[in-house]
Amino acid sequence: MRTNLDFSPLFRSSIGFDRMLNALETASRIDTIDNWPPYDIVKTGEDDYHIAMAVAGFSQNELTMTQEQNMLVVSGQKANAEEVQYLHRGIAGRSFQRRFDLADHVKVVTASLVNGLLTIDLKREIPEEMKPRQIEIKTDQALPEVETKQIDAKQQAA
Repeated sequence: MRTNLDFSPLFRSSIGFDRMLNALETASRIDTIDNWPPYDIVKTGEDDYHIAMAVAGFSQNELTMTQEQNMLVVSGQKANAEEVQYLHRGIAGRSFQRRFDLADHVKVVTASLVNGLLTIDLKREIPEEMKPRQIEIKTDQALPEVETKQIDAKQQAA
């Protein structure tokens, strides 16, 4: 059994964690379970991912895919078909919208539709300025000797 958690105290005392707190809040909400269309998410490498989604009955022009910041939205809308009398309808043709939360710097590389399977390849590309870098540690060089002068207290008083 899930309970709704209140994250508002964390919003008041944290800075820069908005995305993480929003994800926790979204995950804690009780949503209706909609598991159509079925899909797989596979990690294919260190920074490579693959989504396979079964969209049988949908053509390429009936599917749309958009990426907005850290959200990938895949939706399908069947074109208005002619009136047909079905004796049995087992292939779902209902509209759908599937959302995938993406981590920072994850981009869609390719997407293809083959034999009713929509495949989406993703890659995390961390910018050079955000990658770890080696910092050179210099050795302590001998400081040049500076000649120090002694101030004579008697001369200063005069």
